[in-house]
Amino acid sequence: MTRSISTERVHFRGALCALIGALVLGGTPGTVFAAEVTDAANEGGLGVAAALSSLVYAPTKVVYSLGGAVVSGFAWVFSAGDSEVATTVLTRAVRGTYVITPAALRGEEEIEFIGRMPEYKASEDAETADVSAPPSESQDVYGW
Repeated sequence: MTRSISTERVHFRGALCALIGALVLGGTPGTVFAAEVTDAANEGGLGVAAALSSLVYAPTKVVYSLGGAVVSGFAWVFSAGDSEVATTVLTRAVRGTYVITPAALRGEEEIEFIGRMPEYKASEDAETADVSAPPSESQDVYGW
């Protein structure tokens, strides 16, 4: 009887070693799956945070826009019908972001409460000036 228990232990140990070896060699899909779950959880968390942020931000932006539309009308009247003044006030009030998205929370998109005309928005292609570099010899200190 002791002999059969010993044989069973050997078989059990062999099967255990094979299982551990399979888990070690095949452990990568488990970590990939865990990374996918973590990414999905992060995206879900950002989605919930964006929705909750929008519950506060969107009504505030709408009230600001409506107030800006009223002020724009007064600006037009008090500037003797100068449409440029009214348009400036209306643009700054009405344009901009109304909903917070997960991309905005990640910093990939800009959240713009006070709107700007499209021509005044920063271009992604524009080079950033290196303000720490000394001016070149062909330029004056002010770059003229």
